[in-house]
Amino acid sequence: MKPRIDARRLTVLSMLSAVAYVSVFVFSPIKVQFLSFEIKNAVLAIGGFLYGPASALLSVMAVAFLEFVTFSETGVWGLLMNVLSSAFFLLPAAYIYKKNRSLKGAVVGLTVGVVCTVAAMVLWNWLVTPFYMHVPREVVEGMLIPLFLPFNALKAAANAALSLLLYKTVVSVLRKARLVPQTDHEEKKHVWFFLAALLVLVTLVLVLLVWSGII
Repeated sequence: MKPRIDARRLTVLSMLSAVAYVSVFVFSPIKVQFLSFEIKNAVLAIGGFLYGPASALLSVMAVAFLEFVTFSETGVWGLLMNVLSSAFFLLPAAYIYKKNRSLKGAVVGLTVGVVCTVAAMVLWNWLVTPFYMHVPREVVEGMLIPLFLPFNALKAAANAALSLLLYKTVVSVLRKARLVPQTDHEEKKHVWFFLAALLVLVTLVLVLLVWSGII
């Protein structure tokens, strides 16, 4: 039985990683200056919630490497920042949800993931961005608060809201395909909560589209 379970897990993670990779191309035109908006972490969060932080990290590294060898223009530094940005979002979320597999656990985990991402990426942008942008550190310091911080907060919050909207639907499809085990009890539907998450997501996307100059 063990190899079969592992095969299913590998299949699910591979599917989610492929969707996450494709989503990068779909949303690549949405940029604020040189920063690209992505929803891949919302997709990868599903795997993290299903299988835990270790599986989430493997998916993050796989997708980041595919980006690196296919279309990335920022080299190894970009690969590093790509992995860190997703890891700081997904690992806390997956770990907390693993300890408390409920809607509350998902919300708390994703919220912590957003906070960790914003805080960590301000530091890492200060450390690394001068190397791959080839600009003085003082230039990057001038962009930390007006650009990097709000953009990372907006992107992380949008991915968190989208992951809450996608999770149950995607898992239901995977269960029907017998790729994910059935649960012993029917989980409660929190329609009001998901409507709120949808409103938050739409609001954040509109803000991003206005900020990027698309609308």
